[in-house]
Amino acid sequence: MNKYLLCIALALLAENIHAEDYYRSLDGNGKIVYGDKPLDDAADISKFKPQAEPIPEENLSFETRRAKERFPVTLYIAENCGKGCTLARDYLNKRGIPFTEKNLSTSEEIEAFKKASAGDVIPTLNIGTHWLKKFNLPLWAKELDDATYPKVAPYGSRPSANPAPALNAPGKE
Repeated sequence: MNKYLLCIALALLAENIHAEDYYRSLDGNGKIVYGDKPLDDAADISKFKPQAEPIPEENLSFETRRAKERFPVTLYIAENCGKGCTLARDYLNKRGIPFTEKNLSTSEEIEAFKKASAGDVIPTLNIGTHWLKKFNLPLWAKELDDATYPKVAPYGSRPSANPAPALNAPGKE
């Protein structure tokens, strides 16, 4: 019974213990010490804050990181894009594809997109050097498979960190 009460007391105390900053200190013998205060006689001190959220890149498998480096994915959309853009974004998130989403809003962005993609159809997916116009599930799946991206998002993955703006005219494509 006493052990049980002691465990509860320690758990309650530990809940309130946290440090705002952490330090990495290198002592005179070359030993690395981590703590909430730097060592007084440290040869080298680095201060850092703990991250509340994991860095997304750390959550990617080796194969996905390699695919991202070799064949980066960018989804091009525009305001009032409609169902096609929603389906495209949802498909990429469902597969766990790390991608950048570019909302074409200015005339300069649109002209640069037209020149790079040799077209003006949205949504357009750029995988490395390949441009895929309009959402076409079988074609997009094949190209992403060929680029060695995962077929299904790993457990616990999150959708793209840069979602598109809300659609103003639902139903338009």
